[in-house]
Amino acid sequence: MINGYKIIDADSHVIEPPEMWARYLEPKFREFAPTTDMKIKGESITEKISQQVRDEGNKQMMQAHPQAYLNRYSAEAHIQAMLQMGIDISFIYPTYGLWLFAIDALPPNVIGAFVRAYNTWLYEEFCSYDPDRLRGVGAINLHAPDEMVKELHRIANFGWKAVFLRPNPVKGRILSDPIYEPFWAACEDFDLAVGIHEGTHSRLPTTGADRFHTRFALHACSHPMENMMALLALIEGGVLERHPKLRVAFLESGCGWLPYWLWRLDEEYENLYWEVKDDVKLKPTDYFRRQCFISVEPSEPYLPSIIGSIGVDNLIFGSDYPHMDHQLNAIEILLGIEPQLSRETLSKVIWDNSVCFYSLV
Repeated sequence: MINGYKIIDADSHVIEPPEMWARYLEPKFREFAPTTDMKIKGESITEKISQQVRDEGNKQMMQAHPQAYLNRYSAEAHIQAMLQMGIDISFIYPTYGLWLFAIDALPPNVIGAFVRAYNTWLYEEFCSYDPDRLRGVGAINLHAPDEMVKELHRIANFGWKAVFLRPNPVKGRILSDPIYEPFWAACEDFDLAVGIHEGTHSRLPTTGADRFHTRFALHACSHPMENMMALLALIEGGVLERHPKLRVAFLESGCGWLPYWLWRLDEEYENLYWEVKDDVKLKPTDYFRRQCFISVEPSEPYLPSIIGSIGVDNLIFGSDYPHMDHQLNAIEILLGIEPQLSRETLSKVIWDNSVCFYSLV
């Protein structure tokens, strides 16, 4: 707690120890275990990431949290970082898994083995250190739709409250593909939230990757633009219409794009509703307000005006700890706008809305 506020970090990350994969992969899949330099059978799990970016990212992470870095981002180090930042509960997303689960060229059953290994390790080792404060978010294998509901059962049995998906097309399928319908229905039945989380430099089709090569450009494009299209897919494909109790959050892309995108989609709907009326019966903004959330970046200078535009009930906070663009003083920056926003408003962003999204009540 800081300044009297309770704080939920709706989007933090674990750095998976490289040796974990070989230890937790089922024996018949261990030949695919990534090496310490994150290659599978000599091929990198990432694309278009320079050595300069790797070195600078490593340097920034080491400088931001030296003790966590030296302790290889252990669960104990994560808790210590939370105490330093004033965070009470952290929801844990992967780092290397964002890339490993996104290699379109690998067989779907191999991706499934990665997913099961990660979920088991996160549950049995990392989060078990302090399960009240370290909350796992389960991985799902979009490459094998027939496996998704089975893994969802296992995640629900862990007592976890959420799963995450990449927003990108997988095997040519977008999130509204009919083959995923049993998954969406099961998420609604299990009351599991879905975090949509992008990852730059991955080996999935990604906005901007066909024309840019620097992290500067790729990172600028990937997170907001893939989330914009994921939101569009869930609305245009009728997923939110068919599953009104489903909760979806769009993470690590800021919220500045949202007012424009909702205005744009509402305009298109007003002019072309007859084209999508079987799957889209409400204005896109109404679907978002009813069942979607978006994480804010503390440094977004227009946050008060965005709250004036879309309200506060759909905004949550994520620190992105401990990634290279994580801001050590993120909480202080966010709470620094208290003169412009009431304590009640800030409490919604940093606690109440995440309680609602992750169904902690």
